[in-house]
Amino acid sequence: MTLSSTLDSPVRYLKGVGPARERLLARLEITTVRDLIFTFPRRYEDRRELTSLKDLVPGKVTFVLARVVDFQSRKARSRKMTISRVVITDGSTMAEVVWFNVRGLEKIMVPGRKLALYGKIERKYGRLQIQSPDFEIIEEDEEELQEMGKIVPVYPSTAGIYQKWLRRTIRSSLSLHLQDVREILPLWVMEKHSFPPIRESLMDMHYPSDRQSWSESRTRLAYEEFFLLQTALALRKRSFQEGSGKAPRCGLREEGSSELLSSMLDFELTGAQKKVISQITSDMAGNVPMHRLLQGDVGSGKTVIAVYALLLAVDNGYQGLFMAPTEILAQQHFSRLKGLLSQMGVKSALLTGSMGSAERKNILSEIRTGSIKVVVGTHALFQDDVSYRDVGVVVVDEQHRFGVMQRNALKSKGEAPHMLVMTATPIPRTLTLSVYGDLAVSVMDEMPPGRQPVDTKWIKPANLHRLLNFLRKEVGKGRQIYWVCPLIEDSDAIDSTSLGEREEFLHQAFPDLHIGVLHGQLPQDKKDRQMEEFQKGNVDILLATTIIEVGVDVPNASIMVIDDADRFGLSQLHQLRGRVGRGKHKSYCILLSDPGNPDALERIRTMCTTNDGFRIAEVDLKLRGPGELCGLRQHGVTDFRVADLFRDRELLYLARDDAFKLVEDDPSLGNHEELRSRVFSELGETLHLVETG
Repeated sequence: MTLSSTLDSPVRYLKGVGPARERLLARLEITTVRDLIFTFPRRYEDRRELTSLKDLVPGKVTFVLARVVDFQSRKARSRKMTISRVVITDGSTMAEVVWFNVRGLEKIMVPGRKLALYGKIERKYGRLQIQSPDFEIIEEDEEELQEMGKIVPVYPSTAGIYQKWLRRTIRSSLSLHLQDVREILPLWVMEKHSFPPIRESLMDMHYPSDRQSWSESRTRLAYEEFFLLQTALALRKRSFQEGSGKAPRCGLREEGSSELLSSMLDFELTGAQKKVISQITSDMAGNVPMHRLLQGDVGSGKTVIAVYALLLAVDNGYQGLFMAPTEILAQQHFSRLKGLLSQMGVKSALLTGSMGSAERKNILSEIRTGSIKVVVGTHALFQDDVSYRDVGVVVVDEQHRFGVMQRNALKSKGEAPHMLVMTATPIPRTLTLSVYGDLAVSVMDEMPPGRQPVDTKWIKPANLHRLLNFLRKEVGKGRQIYWVCPLIEDSDAIDSTSLGEREEFLHQAFPDLHIGVLHGQLPQDKKDRQMEEFQKGNVDILLATTIIEVGVDVPNASIMVIDDADRFGLSQLHQLRGRVGRGKHKSYCILLSDPGNPDALERIRTMCTTNDGFRIAEVDLKLRGPGELCGLRQHGVTDFRVADLFRDRELLYLARDDAFKLVEDDPSLGNHEELRSRVFSELGETLHLVETG
């Protein structure tokens, strides 16, 4: 190691790393010395008690030292499994070790080689076996022999990185750089929660002396991860309030469009809708830009809220933008909004990337002059050639983080509009505080009157004939069906039903029915035509990919069939289910699946037992983790080395309260330089923080 190395030095400069291992460590998100020191064991092996082979006890997890006597490997009858057997001895007796489908053992298990093995003892065919144990080759150097009587850390690993080498490298890094690790937690936080010092916590995590010290250190480190993120979010929220420029004041006006909207609706607003409208009214009346996240389960009536915010801006002489993630959804929103807006004398337009140049030129001209008051579109709304007269509010539908990330694009046009980000994907509170912690949050947890719950049923492929009989009866009643497949075409890599395969099957099963096909590879005009035919009732079964997951609204569609449902995440299954139950007819979601693992089975059973999107989101968070659930894989935002959003939720709430209090008392973190440095170095770019002061 070079004398000038620091915690932030690349790992390739560590002794024994080099470029090749640097690339392997990067797979573990280890790029600096600090990353290495803060890479913690995924479990520990208790090697304090060495067991003789003659004293092995079935069912017990045991640590043994022995030498290889013989190695054999063979293919199982199915030819899909390789079974490797190793005979070992420690001088007292012999035992057998078995591995399944482990490559390269024949090069390692040579007679006479000494091994350390840690695994569970099983009795098979009258003999004692150690099945699939962790193992290491023992060279009998002094360093390794010292580990034999200790609790040994087992770190996350990847192909090419061995535990023995990783332990030695982390131990060396701690020896050289532990003294360089500085406290980032304020003293009052440390005293308030009785946290141990950071260096002590690091050593306890790598080499715990007992469970209590480990637990206290883990709690402190998990809190620190939360605190670092929440401090960044508190800084960003403050910058919204103070540094975004003056937002347009959009107060309620007598007999304005927003008032007319309420009078023209043919249904009573829910209590949740009224509450959110009140929050938005208050936000938009001020000159601090609104930054609000609106969470509402499928069918809770978020579109009405969006229209209200847009009209509130129009009432005050400003333009409103409505952005959707896909063209098909943007077009559907526009078709809904256009009629309602035109009745109020509000001119609107659709702006998408596939629009013809002549049509686009005319629309851009009217947007620039301000004669078009509401613009609905995709990302095309923020392209360089689009100029607005004066934007009052931007509503973003179903696009995680877009409303925050694209703020700079609008600010570059000299604007500081109000921002409303909507999602129909329920998000657990812990994840909301982590990913959207800088936004005010509104939750609509109440369904409009008349909205029927959807019955969800699980059918195995072996009973497909029963499903076909049921579908025939429903079509006979005049109902329509969605049928979703995970793949467009057959794949050698994935054993799953494709659209092409299912289309042929359905044509044979229902030769008299009209079956449509919709997927992302179709030209836009064909997508539009297929969706239009389904909305008109001219298509009985719409065979589709998850392109129809968000926003498609066909009240007469009462059945959602999901092929290979075990291949979808819970939130996606819930979104797909939300496409039905939007009319007056009894609706069903059919999960066609034969789940092959416990997680898939839990997803299927959860769907069949609840329609509560927030309950589903909690289970999804537990099964998949935060990064997968919200679509972000950003270290420090959803991926923590210690903290767990599911089990550490109370710790997150504590860290959030403390972090926001700190930023309120010290807005520039001028009295907390180490914390400030870490916030901006680790999260500044990801969260678009701008250093001031």
